[in-house]
Amino acid sequence: MANNRVPINYEVPSFPSLYDFLPSHHQQAYYLYYTTDIWRFTLFWTLIFYAATHLTVAGCAILTHCRNWSVIWIVPLVYSFIAGLQGLFAGSIVGLVLGAVYEAGNFRMSTWLPMIWGGVNVMVLVVTSFPMQGGL
Repeated sequence: MANNRVPINYEVPSFPSLYDFLPSHHQQAYYLYYTTDIWRFTLFWTLIFYAATHLTVAGCAILTHCRNWSVIWIVPLVYSFIAGLQGLFAGSIVGLVLGAVYEAGNFRMSTWLPMIWGGVNVMVLVVTSFPMQGGL
């Protein structure tokens, strides 16, 4: 088991609290220790990535179907709702699993990892949106 006990003066870093990796800048690294903090950061990043992805696709739909303005304005609303719902489910599941694993192992999580997992969630969404021909 790792010996990364929670510091006595631990305060949850503000979102997003991303820091520079390079050692030459002498910037403080931020870590998450509790499942609720890991879940919240992962959920926020997943919602951001899902919203950006869905609104980009909605923008493409608007540009390609701009002749029908009486109906096309609904597309960004529907896509935003779907992005929020999918992001809530994916971010919550991944965030809770990550939080449980890190807290059970008594590990500290860098604030960069929830952002990376939010990106992984979007990549899974994009890859699974294509039909798989000849799979298995």
